[in-house]
Amino acid sequence: MIEDLELVTEEQMDKWVSEFDNWEICDQCCMNLFRKTSFVDEKIFDWSTREQEFVKRAAFTLIAVLAVHDKKAQDVKFEQFFPIIINESIDNRNYVKKGVNWALRHIGKRNIELNKKAITIAEKIYTIDSKSARWIATDALRELKSEKVQKRLNTREKT
Repeated sequence: MIEDLELVTEEQMDKWVSEFDNWEICDQCCMNLFRKTSFVDEKIFDWSTREQEFVKRAAFTLIAVLAVHDKKAQDVKFEQFFPIIINESIDNRNYVKKGVNWALRHIGKRNIELNKKAITIAEKIYTIDSKSARWIATDALRELKSEKVQKRLNTREKT
């Protein structure tokens, strides 16, 4: 995980991510290095379709982390991830479904408009005939509609 950001290559990221074997290494590498690369969006789309559990988790970890840390990003940056969140919500593997859920919740906590859109996406996911999709949707809706989140977002909108 210790690397000069300017020296990181896409090939290196692909090699590293393919060797992840636990969630903590995956998440820490995404939070502290991968999110800062210039090709993070391409990796999200690429990795979200991969079969390896921690490669796929890395895609959704990156979405969640960007939703928190990329303060200057426009809403459209996160809206582009909704289709992959929907598509991958049927993955029953624990670390993938938790990653998908994490990404959806953090997008929905950025601002009131993305909150409304994330709630709509969660409601759509809930209708999918999949145990993991229903879990993701139920958990996301509980948080995104919560009084605490709504109050924070509405207060932020007024300032």
